[in-house]
Amino acid sequence: MNDLGGSGRPESAGRRTLLLAHPSADLYGSDRVFLETVEAFVRDGADVVVTMPADGPLSPLLVERGAQVRIVPTLVLRKRLLTPRGFGELVSQTVRGLRAGGRLMREVQPDLVWTNTITIPLWTALARLRRLPSVVHVHEAEGSAKPIVMRALAFPLLFADRLIANSSYSAKTLERSYARLAARTTVVLNGVPGPSEVTAPRTDVLDELRVLFVGRLSPRKGPDLVIEAVDELNRRGIDARADIVGAVYPGYEWFEDELRASITARDLTDRVTLLGFQPTPWPALAASDVLVVPSRLDEPFGNTAVESILAARPVVVSDTSGLREAAAGYRAASFVTPGDAVAIADALAEIQSDWAARSAAALDDERIAADRHSVRAYQDRIIESVDGLPLRPRGAERVDA
Repeated sequence: MNDLGGSGRPESAGRRTLLLAHPSADLYGSDRVFLETVEAFVRDGADVVVTMPADGPLSPLLVERGAQVRIVPTLVLRKRLLTPRGFGELVSQTVRGLRAGGRLMREVQPDLVWTNTITIPLWTALARLRRLPSVVHVHEAEGSAKPIVMRALAFPLLFADRLIANSSYSAKTLERSYARLAARTTVVLNGVPGPSEVTAPRTDVLDELRVLFVGRLSPRKGPDLVIEAVDELNRRGIDARADIVGAVYPGYEWFEDELRASITARDLTDRVTLLGFQPTPWPALAASDVLVVPSRLDEPFGNTAVESILAARPVVVSDTSGLREAAAGYRAASFVTPGDAVAIADALAEIQSDWAARSAAALDDERIAADRHSVRAYQDRIIESVDGLPLRPRGAERVDA
């Protein structure tokens, strides 16, 4: 068990201690939202302890926000574990996680357990065993999954006192699994901080259209569709290039190899660049003309789409699930059929041909998004979300177990 930013149980007299569990130390959508959640509770005067199963780039940022970070093994649900071949690992991770989590709970003695995503269910179970109030912040929405899978993933949520869903789509997906979850679910749209300074779109895009993808490199997220769309545009005589920002999950290196092979086979090595993981999307967005969010499957929300709008860039998004909700109401957003590279190319061609109007709309949309996804408003709603839970009164002494 590793400690970052302090060790042991917080000792601040009269302050509540909150244990926040998160499944990774990356810097993608839900990770960045988690930073704002942590800051909300720190700002409210709580001692915040964050537990994650591994160290990574998120860790120092959490410490900067005022949290103590504890690296503790836990079960993180992955698809490979939910198979007969993965059953043994599922059991061993569960046993190890329960033991390590129990030790941490005894050391920290939290007043509340906040689990960030449904992929780390053991923390909700441990909270129930210790009769502690618990909240789960749901960032997933497997609406297209088989009903039995949806119910299995949602089952641990029945033991949480409250649920926070990051979109109406996520909340409805939970309700489809277990109707009784609706009464304890509140929708809080993600707080998404924009760039420190907005770089205005280019005056024209006559030389080339600069396309951007930001996200995990996985078949689900569809970066291969961006490569195909750029190829299609160039076949039509429209100069286009693409930067692809993101990295693969461990074990998905084969997909990155496929992307590189596709770029080579299509003779796009001078037009498509894999930039790897970037700690912030803003430089890439500032250098781009339009962002594409081409997810093939359901998404609970669409942080990346919102980031494009906050950067005053037109965005092309799959017309599905939470992406539809995230980009709704923005004039610079175009919606396309999921999985259709030609439709993406059509949307990009239309944006290029109507650039003056689209870029002006993007500047107007930026102001709307900055208000709709205000970080301060998000943090206020997160603090409100624990109102009424049986937490230790402020100023009360902690009784050691």
